[in-house]
Formats: sequence, structure tokens, C-alpha cells
Amino acid sequence: MIAPASPHILLIESDSSLAQQMAGDLLQAGYGTSLANVQQDLFAQIDLQKPDLVIVDRMAGGQSGLQFCRQLRDRGLTIPILLLMGRDTVEDRVACLEAGADDYLLKPYRSDEFLRRLQLYLQREPAAQEHLQFSNLTLDLSTRRAARNGRQIDLTMKEFDLLRFLMEHPREVLTREQILENVWGYDFMGESNVIEVYIRYLRLKIEIEGEKRLVQTVRGVGYVLRES
Repeated sequence: MIAPASPHILLIESDSSLAQQMAGDLLQAGYGTSLANVQQDLFAQIDLQKPDLVIVDRMAGGQSGLQFCRQLRDRGLTIPILLLMGRDTVEDRVACLEAGADDYLLKPYRSDEFLRRLQLYLQREPAAQEHLQFSNLTLDLSTRRAARNGRQIDLTMKEFDLLRFLMEHPREVLTREQILENVWGYDFMGESNVIEVYIRYLRLKIEIEGEKRLVQTVRGVGYVLRES
């Protein structure tokens, strides 16, 4: 039996010392690793390397990692994107999510936290079944794509994880705490509105052209997948 290839990570960091330290930790942990900087054509690097995950400094080379992240999502890239941040404010956190990032890592760099976080995004769990369905919405667990009324919907990793959790518990009111624990696996944002941001992303994708709302808000509690 041929062993599956190790996940490949593209690291975009303008601080060469930090980049080498992170790359060394990644290689030692068994990940394939490529380094890039803002002077290179980053989109060409994405096409060439075909990484399983991208890590980018929010302000690499004085340029906005947020803008780069948005551009990657606009191009249809759905793999996990993690942003490196030097500040930890609610506004900074939400800005990362609004740009389409799945998560962020705070400086100063800590290798144990860094590798633990990567494992959350790169672990491959076998699907118990191939599809989930609710009303006219289906979720393909192998391709990680949704469809509604025959319309294909591309999802980022966290959008997929969130929709999957909702579809695994149809008509069940899920609290914010349950969603954070099961979708992010840890207390991701504390007092910020990470869940609200991603619920909005999902609604924009699965509810267009007057389609019936499926993801309902239960004020003061959380969210529920139901038809009315």
C-alpha cells in the first residue's frame, strides 16, 4: 500500500529568520514546506506548489496579507489559510475572518502552539457517509462542496466544517459554545463574533436569488438548521 503524501505548506513571511525557524519546525514535524516572499508572484507560487495550507504574514513586506487572502478566496481557493498577526484586538481578529482566513497565529512565534494549530486543519478524518442532505441542500463530504437546487457551491474549510455540523444536527438549536467547541475545537475568539461572521458567509453562498433561509438565528442562544 502506498502511504499518503505528507501535507504541503506554503509559508509567506518577509522576516527571513522567522521564516527559516518556522520552516525548520515544519520539516521536522514531517510537513512538506515551501517558502515564498512578497517579491515573488504569489499566485504563480500557489499554482506551482499546490499547497494543502497557506500561512501568510498579515503585513508581509509592508503589504496587506488581508488583501492577498481576499484575492485567493476570490480566485476560488478553498484550502486553509492562516494569518500571522502581531496584534490581538477584536477588530484585527474579525478583519482576518472577513478576509477569508480560517484562523490566525499570534506573534511572538511559539512552535508548540503553531504545530498544534496546524494539526487541527490538516488532519484527515474518514467520512462516515458520503453525503448529508437537508431540504434541497446537499453536502458532499468527499469533495467538500455543497449544492442547492443543482447549483454547486464552493466552501472554504471552515465554511464546510460549520455547515457540516449544522447539517449533522438538523432542527436542533446549537449554542455558540457548542459550535465553537465542535467546529473550531477550542475557544477561538472569546468575546468576538467569529460565528456570526461565518454564518453570514454561509448565507451569502447558500441563500441567493430568493432561496428560502435555512440557517436560522435563535436570539440569545445560537443557530438552527430548519425550514421555518
